[in-house]
Amino acid sequence: MNPVVAFAAEEKMNPLLPAWPEVIIGLLCFFIVFGLLGKKLLPSIEKVLADRRDAIEGGMERAEIAQREAQALLEQYRAELAEARHEAARITEQAREQGAALVAEMREEGQRQRESIVAAGHAQIEADKKQATAALRHDVGSLASQLASRIVGESLEDSARQSGVIDRFLEDLEAKAAASTAAAK
Repeated sequence: MNPVVAFAAEEKMNPLLPAWPEVIIGLLCFFIVFGLLGKKLLPSIEKVLADRRDAIEGGMERAEIAQREAQALLEQYRAELAEARHEAARITEQAREQGAALVAEMREEGQRQRESIVAAGHAQIEADKKQATAALRHDVGSLASQLASRIVGESLEDSARQSGVIDRFLEDLEAKAAASTAAAK
């Protein structure tokens, strides 16, 4: 081709407007690529987006379910804790009542033991008093009979007579002591 003709042909072509055959081939390639992308790539993209949407929404639903379960579990724990506190208070009160009953029982037992010890002491004192009285009667009687024997000058060895005299003498003394005690009251 002649360089002048080629230059004239180039002048007729506008660089901003492409040639019609190139536009048709470009459009045909565009629709083929667009069709392939629409058939193969678009369903995959939609599937990935749907999976992602489900994962996000499902995650939110699972989080809400987990939160409801956690709340229910928290309420259950709170109820169990309140029940445990109530049980502890009941056990404490029961122990307090048992302690008070045990203290009262021990007081009663101590009172009974004290009364039995006091009664045994009184009985022992009474027995010792009787024994001392008997010993004193015997000693006073023998001393009185010896004294009387010295005063009278004869022996008062007759034990029956001696016992009678001594018993009368001591009864008179006891009667006078009782009368003076009654008068003092």
